[in-house]
Amino acid sequence: MKRVLASVCLTLVALGAGYSAADAVAADNVFTVTIKDHRFEPSQIDVPAGKKLRLLVKNLDPTPEEFESHDLKREKIIAGNGQATIIIGPLKPGTYKFVGEYHESSAQGQLVAK
Repeated sequence: MKRVLASVCLTLVALGAGYSAADAVAADNVFTVTIKDHRFEPSQIDVPAGKKLRLLVKNLDPTPEEFESHDLKREKIIAGNGQATIIIGPLKPGTYKFVGEYHESSAQGQLVAK
């Protein structure tokens, strides 16, 4: 019984360590975009292809906005004067569009993976 418990514990630890390592993103792969006056700044972000990255979205407007990207398969509501981190990738080379769903006519941007 002790061997079974020890084996289960080791497996859980290994899975936990593997999960953390797989989700780790290098500090230089953090990109920031702001929302102000219902627009993304910058509207284009060049990112490395083939690497996992974090997109830090800062909403400087007092109203909430929803970051949405069908290309990236991500959506996240960001509170007014709040921020959120979105894990993305690794991406193949290409252009990936995103919008602020609540102000889609003005809040538009894209990630370009090179």
